[in-house]
Parts: sequence; structure tokens; C-alpha cells
Amino acid sequence: MVGPTGLERHPDVTELRQTYDRAGSTAPAQVLEGLSFLAGLYLALSPWIIGFFGFRGMTVNNLITGLVVSALALGLASAFGRTYGVGWLLPLLGVWAVISPLVLRAGAEATATTLWNNVAIGIVIFALGAAALAMAQAFRRHEKGERSARRLGNW
Repeated sequence: MVGPTGLERHPDVTELRQTYDRAGSTAPAQVLEGLSFLAGLYLALSPWIIGFFGFRGMTVNNLITGLVVSALALGLASAFGRTYGVGWLLPLLGVWAVISPLVLRAGAEATATTLWNNVAIGIVIFALGAAALAMAQAFRRHEKGERSARRLGNW
């Protein structure tokens, strides 16, 4: 068993967590995380909403991917400073949602309905995840006093 390295007690790590917690508590960040949660929930339920639950591979894939997106969004919304390190998974899961009907098609599972459903929700998840990461970076730069040509949120 590996013991603590002492890195978690480093003042920069504590300051970084506090900065990301403040970034996660802003209204724009909370809206993004709420929309990410809803997008993940939709992805999980989409086989039953759209009606392709007969395709076992796609149903299981969308259910698991959607639940992971929802859990990640809840984690980011509740403890952004501690979960920011895994925030990059949200855009990656959006990309997986887009390509999964082609990867898992196993014959005829990639119908037009499954493909367009996953492409649309995958793009939404990717965009929300990328926006959340960009917002946290902009907030961090703002707190450091750096000037940016772009302005995200109301900081």
C-alpha cells in the first residue's frame, strides 16, 4: 500500500482546489453542469425514448455512458475543486457517444435513428464539457489577474 506523498498538503494544490470550487459555484458553471447532467440522463434513457432498446449493444452502451456522464456532472457540480481533474472525461464521453453506433454496430444496429440520436447528444455533451473546462480555465486566469480577450461568465 502506498502512503500519501505529501502533495495534497502543498499550498498550491489547496489554492487550486479553492479556485476551482469558486469557479464551480458560479451561476454559469452550475447551469453547464446541470445541462450536462440532463444530457447524460437523456443518453441513458434514449433507447427507451427513441425506441431502439431492442438493440442490446447500443442500449447497454447508452445506459452506461449516460449514467457515467450524469455521475461526472453531479461530481463536478458538487465538488468542482476535487473532481476538476477528471473533467476532461466529459468531452471524451461526448466523442464516444458520437462514434459508438459505428463501433458497436455489429451488423444492423447502427440505424439512422440510433446514429443521429447519438451524434446529436454526443455533440451536446462534448460542447458542455469543453465549455465547463474553458470556463474553469478562464476563471483561474481571472483570479490570477491575467487579462483575457475573451470573457466567460460574469467575473
